[in-house]
Amino acid sequence: MVFANIEYLFLLILLIPYVVWYIFKRKKTEPTIQVSTTRMYAQAPGSWKIYLLHAPFVLRIISIVMIILVLARPQTTDNWQNTEIEGIDIMLAVDVSTSMLAEDLKPNRLEAAKEVAAEFINGRPNDNIGLTIFAGESFTQCPLTVDHAVLLNLFQGLKGDIAQRGLIEDGTAIGMGIANAVTRLKDSQAKSKVIILLTDGSNNRGDISPLTAAEIAKQFGIRVYTIGVGTNGTAPYPMQTYAGIQYVNVPVEIDEQTLTEIAGTTNGNYFRATSNDRLKQVYQEIDKLEKTKLNVKEFSKREEEFEIFAWIAFLCVLIEIILRNTILKKIP
Repeated sequence: MVFANIEYLFLLILLIPYVVWYIFKRKKTEPTIQVSTTRMYAQAPGSWKIYLLHAPFVLRIISIVMIILVLARPQTTDNWQNTEIEGIDIMLAVDVSTSMLAEDLKPNRLEAAKEVAAEFINGRPNDNIGLTIFAGESFTQCPLTVDHAVLLNLFQGLKGDIAQRGLIEDGTAIGMGIANAVTRLKDSQAKSKVIILLTDGSNNRGDISPLTAAEIAKQFGIRVYTIGVGTNGTAPYPMQTYAGIQYVNVPVEIDEQTLTEIAGTTNGNYFRATSNDRLKQVYQEIDKLEKTKLNVKEFSKREEEFEIFAWIAFLCVLIEIILRNTILKKIP
């Protein structure tokens, strides 16, 4: 513990003359009576009040000391601590094309992916995790960070109609999604670097092919885990019409061969998620990835610790007032 205003501790020196003054004042103000002998009082029992006569003074001294400590502002000390943790650098590359609104997963593919990915992020507090989104083009929603609260906030803010509203070109640019994630991981010093790519389609946009992007990832030692999300056959898709939302069954077309090749090229794995439960299992399997030991320097900031001293001072003053007005009350 340290004191922010340590100079106030010099006020404790003033307690010395105060104690001396109390002793001399006590001798002069104590009432006396002269008797010829005190022999008859030798066996008389002493009153318990005698032991409380100096209690108000002691309580006052304690309260003054506590007040001075409060003024000196006691604080816990700042410190740096080197700790060794296990963690990896992960970029999530999530498909946000309009096809992710299909409702074969509940409530739809994108919302199911967000829910499961949030659990995955919360389960890996020591990892640097970032988020890349892609449709017909790709951009970074959140760079690598250990501030998972910010990451989750940005992640949960993703809406399935982002392509419909023209905020991003519609389509599926898997290669661009991988390439964007690679740019965030290529300079990482972590021994284990991973991209988790989730998509429900096949590549039909972008200037970089998926396999070319996979080769680039391999050159930087980045493993890519691919997830194809969607049921087999067809999936209900909400279509906006003049009569309201109508559901039509659209075919599920996932380029599993390409996703498998991407994973194989980078020493990763391909997973197929046909339901909410299966998607959760996929992330649990990825969660078992090799972790890398990292040396982390943790900083703890100072916090005020005056409350306990203030309470002690308050209680001492309160007890002194009660004693002086009850048990030790003097009659003028």
